[in-house]
Amino acid sequence: MKKTALVAGAGGFIGGHLVKRLKKEGYWVRGVDLKHHEFSPTKADDFVIGDLRDVATCNRVMDRAFDEVYQLAADMGGAGFVFTGKNDAVVLHNSASINLNMLEAAKNTKIKKIFYSSSACIYPKHNQLDPNNPKCSEDSAYPASPDSEYGWEKLFSERLYMAYHRNYGMDIRIARFHNIFGEEGTWRGGREKAPAALCRKVAETKDGGTSEMWGDGKQTRSFLYITECLEGVSRLMKSDFAGPVNIGSDEMVTINDLAKMIMGVAGKNLQIKHVEGPLGVRGRNSDNKLIREKLGWAPMCSLKTGLEKTYPWIEAQVKLGRTASKQV
Repeated sequence: MKKTALVAGAGGFIGGHLVKRLKKEGYWVRGVDLKHHEFSPTKADDFVIGDLRDVATCNRVMDRAFDEVYQLAADMGGAGFVFTGKNDAVVLHNSASINLNMLEAAKNTKIKKIFYSSSACIYPKHNQLDPNNPKCSEDSAYPASPDSEYGWEKLFSERLYMAYHRNYGMDIRIARFHNIFGEEGTWRGGREKAPAALCRKVAETKDGGTSEMWGDGKQTRSFLYITECLEGVSRLMKSDFAGPVNIGSDEMVTINDLAKMIMGVAGKNLQIKHVEGPLGVRGRNSDNKLIREKLGWAPMCSLKTGLEKTYPWIEAQVKLGRTASKQV
C-alpha cells in the first residue's frame, strides 16, 4: 500500500519541491496552501486551496491518519519582510495560528509522524554579532534572544511541537533551516531571500553597470541548495531523532562574496553600491556537528553549484517579465 503524506505550504518554494520528491518516492500526496504554486503545476494527487489559520480547514485536510505530515506553512519572507518591523503582528499571529491548528488536528486524527520546519532565525542575536565567528549550534538556542518576531514565533512553535510530543506521544521531527535557495522560489516583491534578490539584480543589470546591496556586504551567511534541504528532511524523517537539528550548509560567505560568485556565474562584472536596508544578524552559519552525529550525513553541495542552477532560472524569469511588460 502506498504511503500517504500531507504537505502544508505546498504552494510555496520548499513545499512545492517536497511534493515532487515525495511523488517520485511513490507517496500519495495531498497539498494545501492559500494559493497554487506560482511557477509550476503541482504534482500532488490532491491539492486543497485553504487557509490553515482556520481550524475547520485543518480538520478538513487532515481527514485521515496520514503516514507523514510536513508542516511548512508560515507567513515568511526575506529581510525586506521580516526585519522592517512593519509585519511583526501578522507574522506572529498567522504562523502561530497555523501551528496551533495543525498540531491539534494532527493529534485528533492520530497522525503517525509530523515534521516542522523551524529556522536558524531562532538563534540568539548576541551569538551572531561577530561575522567571522557566529555560534549556531543547536544547544545555543537558550537563553533565547532571536533578532526578529519571526524567530520568536519559530522558537515558540518548536516548544509547542515538543510539548505535544511529551504530553500526547506525538512522533515529531524538527529541523532548523538555514537560508534555502534554488529554482522556483520567490525572486522579487520583497519576500525573496538574498541569493534570489542578488541573482535578480545581476540579471537586470548590464555588464559594467551598478547594482545596489543592503549594508556593507561584510555580513556573513551560509546558503543551502534545495535538493540538499530535501535530502536532510528525508533522512531526519527516517531516523529516530526528533531534533531540533540544523539543516544548512556550513560554507560561510560574506554577502559581497555571494554577489561576486553570482556575477561569475552570470559572466558579468558589476559595481556594487552599498545602501541602507534591513539586514538581520551580522553573522550566521550552520553548525553541522549534530546532524553528522545523529544522521551520519551533512549537506555537501557547494554554493557555486547551487547558484549555477538557480541563476539561469531567475535570469529567464527576468527576461519573461521584460517580454510581458513590452506586450502590455
